Amino acid sequence: MSRAWTAQTELSNRWAMGFIRWVALSLGRRVARLALLPITAYYLLRAGESRRQSRAYLSRVLGRPARLTDVARHMHCFAATILDRVFLLSGRDAGLDVRVHGEALLRTQIEHGEGCLLLGAHLGSFEVLRALGVQRHALPIRVLMYPEHNQTLTRMLSALNPAIADTVIPLGGIDTLLRVKECLAAGDLVGLLGDRIAESDKTLPCDFLGGIATFPRGPLLTAAALKAPVLLCFGLYRGGKRYDIHFERLTPALDIPRAQRDAVTTELTRRYAERLEHYTRLAPYNWFNFYDYWQS
Repeated sequence: MSRAWTAQTELSNRWAMGFIRWVALSLGRRVARLALLPITAYYLLRAGESRRQSRAYLSRVLGRPARLTDVARHMHCFAATILDRVFLLSGRDAGLDVRVHGEALLRTQIEHGEGCLLLGAHLGSFEVLRALGVQRHALPIRVLMYPEHNQTLTRMLSALNPAIADTVIPLGGIDTLLRVKECLAAGDLVGLLGDRIAESDKTLPCDFLGGIATFPRGPLLTAAALKAPVLLCFGLYRGGKRYDIHFERLTPALDIPRAQRDAVTTELTRRYAERLEHYTRLAPYNWFNFYDYWQS
C-alpha cells in the first residue's frame, strides 16, 4: 500500500452529493436508491483510474478476472453507503436493519469505564457505528480522521449533524495525541482507520489478499504508547437495508516495556491485516480504497 490515497481525486463532486442529499431527504430512501443508478453509471464512465483499480482489486479478491458488471456493483455499493450516511446523520435511520456481532465486548469496555481504540478500515461504513452509537445509545465515541480529505463529502455530511461532526479529532495536529489520551482517560471510545499510510507513518509489509501490502504501524504504536486496549470494528454493508457491525478484541491494554514495543506492535499489525482480509473476503464489494493498494 502506498501513500497514493492522499493525492487521489475525490470520488464525489458537489453536484452529485447535493443531489443525493436532496433526493434522500425530500423523496425518501427508495427513490434515492433509484437515483444511485445514473450516478454509478456516471462514475463508471468518468472515473477511469478508480475503475481500473476497482477491476484490479476485484480480480484479486474474487479469484477471477473482474467484469465491468463487478466494477459497477463495487461503485454502487460505495454510493449506497454514502446515501445511507445521509439517513444516519439526519436521524432518519429507522428503516435500516443493523445487526451487531460482539456487542458484549463493547459494553464491557463502557461498563468498566475503560477507554479503548476502535480500529477499523475503509471497508463498509464506520458511520453506522458512529451515528447509531452517538444518537441512539449515547456512546462516547470520538473519531480520528483527516478532515481535509474528501472535503466535499465531509462538509455535506457534517452539515447534516454538527453534533457528530464535533466528535472528530483531526489527525496531524500538534495536540492530537494529547486529545486522544484525554478521551481514553475519560472512558471514551476513539475510532481510527488503520489501512492507509500517512506521511510520517512507520510501516510494515504484510501478506494481504495474495500479495504484499504495506500497512501503517502508527495505530498500534499509539495504542502501546497510551496503554490502550484495541477492539477491531467493521461495519459491513450487506445490501438492501442491512448492515452487520462486527467487534472483536485485537489486544487488551498494551502495558509493555518500551524495548518490547516494536516486536509486539509488529505482530499486532500483522494480525490486523489478517482480520481485515477475513472481513474483506466476507464482503468484497465493501472495499473502498480506489487506488493501487499493492503498488503493482
